[in-house]
Amino acid sequence: MAITAAMVKELREKSGAGMMDCKKALVATEGNMEKAIDYLRENGMVKAAKKADRIAAEGISYALVSEDGKTAVAVEVNSETDFVAKNEKFQNFVKDVAAQVLATDAADVEALLDSTMGEGTLRERLTSEIATIGENLKVRRFARMTEENGFITSYIHMGGKIVVLVDVATDVINDNICEMAKNVAMQCAAMRPQFCSRSEVDQEYIEKEKEILFAAAKNEKPNAPDKVINGIVMGRLNKELAENVLLDQVYVKAEDGKQSVQKYVDQVAKANRAKVAIKGYVRFETGEGIEKKQEDFAAEVAAQMHKG
Repeated sequence: MAITAAMVKELREKSGAGMMDCKKALVATEGNMEKAIDYLRENGMVKAAKKADRIAAEGISYALVSEDGKTAVAVEVNSETDFVAKNEKFQNFVKDVAAQVLATDAADVEALLDSTMGEGTLRERLTSEIATIGENLKVRRFARMTEENGFITSYIHMGGKIVVLVDVATDVINDNICEMAKNVAMQCAAMRPQFCSRSEVDQEYIEKEKEILFAAAKNEKPNAPDKVINGIVMGRLNKELAENVLLDQVYVKAEDGKQSVQKYVDQVAKANRAKVAIKGYVRFETGEGIEKKQEDFAAEVAAQMHKG
């Protein structure tokens, strides 16, 4: 029996299960709607779907670098609780997701979930993990980096709370250069830059900041001439960029407290007679931007007492 899109849609509405799971259930039951629902229940797919509306704001991020160091990926997979994030089974799943990203050319999460993994897809594996672990899990995002003329280094902070990839173009690869790259990755983790270099800063962003800074300076010094105000604006803009541009930031391990990341990179490059350029970075902080549900346990306990 041919399985139509309308049948899949109907089963999805009845069960709340995922589209691919519904299609698989209908194929397995030759289009019988009731048997398909039973199939979904028996295989834990409905159970997983019911958890899908829960907020998954915990979890871990993970980085994986290819053996030749030329390609690396970063992934974030979310869970509902930090307890599950520390679970070995969940952590192994995240590592498998990273390996899947490294092994495929998926352009986005949906394509990644539909990619073949073993005898099924990553989406089916995710559904199985949700049913087994008992929490909503979400493959939130991933990034892939490639550098043919150098290498990619990675850094994982606090067991996956923060993960960083750094793209290093260089004609020399030795322990000193690799240590420098790792230090730059740690800088990214600690200092949260928004840009790698000033060339990445959008001109529209700069003009907008100038407007804001000009208005603020004018309010502070209403009688100052525009020449003075513009000087204040440029000083503050440069300070802001020095805080938000990775290569302009003060290197956190600088002995004099003044050396920039760029000067640190140049220093190491010169000492090793190398040409080195930090071309970019990726920084994932697990759960950033996700609105977490605020639990009021005292109110919950009080409510339960009143019910009794």
